[in-house]
Amino acid sequence: MEITKTKSGGRYEERDSYSRVLEIGDWVLMSNTAGRNFTTGVMPEDAVEQLDQVISNIKASLAQAGCDLSDVVRSRVFIQYREDAERVMIAYGNYFRGVDPVITVICSPLGSPDYKVEIEVTAYRGAGGMEQGRKAFKL
Repeated sequence: MEITKTKSGGRYEERDSYSRVLEIGDWVLMSNTAGRNFTTGVMPEDAVEQLDQVISNIKASLAQAGCDLSDVVRSRVFIQYREDAERVMIAYGNYFRGVDPVITVICSPLGSPDYKVEIEVTAYRGAGGMEQGRKAFKL
């Protein structure tokens, strides 16, 4: 099995020595992704607009690994300001409705006050096309 490490060319990836995406077999692990447009360098001020850009960045990275959002099996959502949490999570839910990955949501300081939301995902190539069962959790 081979490990493929992909970098987007961002300055922090080189400085801090990490990969944007790492593929091991059918597993695709993606670093925390912010809401900065990779092409223009622009980052919206609004948290939900940042989320939209985060998802766009994640989709583009997943596509290069032969995946899409339906293949995401785990996500970690980091929200800088607690007052943004409900709006961000409603928007997040619209993107992942029916995919329903396991999730961790953390409200905590991020690397800069400008970052309002970042997301890290783990995908399994082809998971979106697999038969899915649903269970109700009972206490």
